[in-house]
This record gives sequence, structure tokens and C-alpha cells, in this order.
Amino acid sequence: MKRIGFIVNPIAGMGGRVGLKGTDGLAAEARRRGALPRAPTKGQQGLTPLQNLDFDLQLFTPPGEMGEAEAKREGFLPTVINRHTTGDTAAIDTQYAAKMMRQRGVELILFTGGDGTARDIYSSIGETLPVIGIPAGVKIHSPVFAQTAARAGELARLFLEGRLHHFDLAEVLDIDEEAYRNGQVKTRLHGYLNVPVERTRMQNRKCGSPLSEKVSQNSIAFDVIDNMQEGVLYLVGPGSTTRPIMENLRLPCTLLGIDLVMNGLLIAADVNEKTILDVTKNRQFKIIVTPIGGQGYIFGRGNHQLSHRVLQRAGKKNIIVVATQQKLIQLRGEPLLVDTGEVSVDQMLAGYIHVTTGYKQQMIMKVR
Repeated sequence: MKRIGFIVNPIAGMGGRVGLKGTDGLAAEARRRGALPRAPTKGQQGLTPLQNLDFDLQLFTPPGEMGEAEAKREGFLPTVINRHTTGDTAAIDTQYAAKMMRQRGVELILFTGGDGTARDIYSSIGETLPVIGIPAGVKIHSPVFAQTAARAGELARLFLEGRLHHFDLAEVLDIDEEAYRNGQVKTRLHGYLNVPVERTRMQNRKCGSPLSEKVSQNSIAFDVIDNMQEGVLYLVGPGSTTRPIMENLRLPCTLLGIDLVMNGLLIAADVNEKTILDVTKNRQFKIIVTPIGGQGYIFGRGNHQLSHRVLQRAGKKNIIVVATQQKLIQLRGEPLLVDTGEVSVDQMLAGYIHVTTGYKQQMIMKVR
């Protein structure tokens, strides 16, 4: 019999669509703004590939939405570990669950959350057990996560079947959320977790933009501005590559949020999903985004306000992707990625897309 642990941080990612840029300490505020849990669904998707194994599997999990409910919905009969607290889940619940799983002799921990959840796992078990992260948080800088929930489950299955042999230490990175909400990225290395070495399913560490790219970013900005149409609303996504667009329009910029621009004027700053859905109803609009450096995600990481509902309304033809050639080179030939949480929208976005890389310069990139 194989033994694995399964942990879900049910509030992970709730702050994304409502514009909070994180959920640490703000679960109640996220709910007040109408946020719904996303992590339980992601966790459940990660378990799907573990069905119909040729051997018995004992799944250890905390109670309720921290894992038990998702496991049962997928047809598993998990062994439930008691929670450390009651009420809203807290970091100590994740830490306690991971520690108990190690004592129970699990061979692998599959966890759902973001960088904060990874940090909690590390603080309990360090480098002693292999882990695979199912991405569900707002900010996912750490390279301890699979590219999608399904790919995390595929990796777990390969491990259980004895077909995944190579593991290495990967950084557990987290940022100061308060500084993040004020437009500053302050990343801290907390430690290392033991994760699979598998390029096709694991995501890379997020990379920043070097100073040498500033000229290229301005060149991209001039191209985008010259092609902006009168009467069309533009949703300018987060990132250092999109910031020069706002700067050259002489408009204030929300580096880590979504700004609305029309006819050269700032319509609204740092908007959430609800505001976007309200203002784009029966209106022509376009979305300007840039891939996350080193990872390649254009949707599903750091811009949850651009939800599958927003993207479905926009359509692929109204998405403008911008990136410097250096940023694309960092992907080492890998495609751009989407993980919206809605399969039909991911499929709509898949295929090929034009990426603006300079003034009147474009490349065609594959989207997976």
C-alpha cells in the first residue's frame, strides 16, 4: 500500500479576483467583497489523475475543505487527521497536518495553495519529504508548484508508480503582501522543499526584468499606444513590461493591479473582477498582458481579476500580449501558459498568439 498526504488551503487565492493581491489575513475582507473559494476545486482536480491505480492507496488528509471533502468528491476514502484549530483555517493547521503526515509515514505530500502555503509546509517538514504543489494562490513565485492542478496529479501518479525518480531542492519564496499591495515586490527566501525535477510539468521560478530591457519595454509601449483605438476600453494588466505603457501615456500606474484606460485617459485604477465585468458589459474592450518572467503564464498567475468570465467575454482576438525578446528567451523554448480554472476558456486561449516584442515587431508563440 502506498501512502500520501493531501492538504488544501481552502482560502488560498480568494483575494485575487477581488483585487486584494493576496489573502494572508484578509479572508474575511475577500468574502465581504464577494470572493468565492477556488482552492478546493483545484485540489480536487489534482486528485483526479490518482484514480484507478493498480495498487491500494491510503490518502491522509485534514478534515472538511482542507482535503477530506475534495477527496470524497473524487471517490476516495481518506484517513482523516484532526485539525489543530477550529473556525477559519490558519497557517498552524497546514503546519500541523504536514507534521502529522510525516509521522504517519507518508511518501509524498500533495498540497494546494500558494507561496504562503508552501512556506507553512516547509516550516513543518523542511527537506525531509518530497512534495508537489497544486497552484491555487494569488502570488506563486516559488518553483515548488506544478504548472496546473492536473499536472500535479500526473506527477504524483508517476511517483506512486515508481516512474518519477529525480528530485531536487527548490526555493520556497514568499513576498511581503503589505508591500505588494503598495506596488513593491519584496521577495524573501524561506528555505527549500524537495520537488520533482520535471520540466514539462513543473513551473519555473519567477524572473524579474533586468535594467537592459527598459529600452525594449519602451519600444513595446510606443507600439501599443500608436495602435490604441478611439472609444475602445483597454485593460492594462500588471507587470514591469506593461508599466511603460502607462508611463508614456502620462497616467498613474498600478504595477500589480489592473488599470482601465480609454482615449488616453485613466478610467479606473486597480480594479477587481466585478468592476471589470460591470464596465465591459456591451462595450468593446481589449486586454493587455505580459507573461510572468521565467514561467510564461499570461493568465492564472498574479492577474486573477482577469477571470475566465472576463476572458470569455473578451475573446482571444482582443488579447494583446507584450514581452521583450529577452523574457521570451528565458522560457527556453517552452510555450506560454494559461491556467484560468475553466477548461473551455483554457482551450479557447490555446494554440498560437502574436506577441509584441518591440516597435512594429512581433513573434508568434504557442499557448498551452
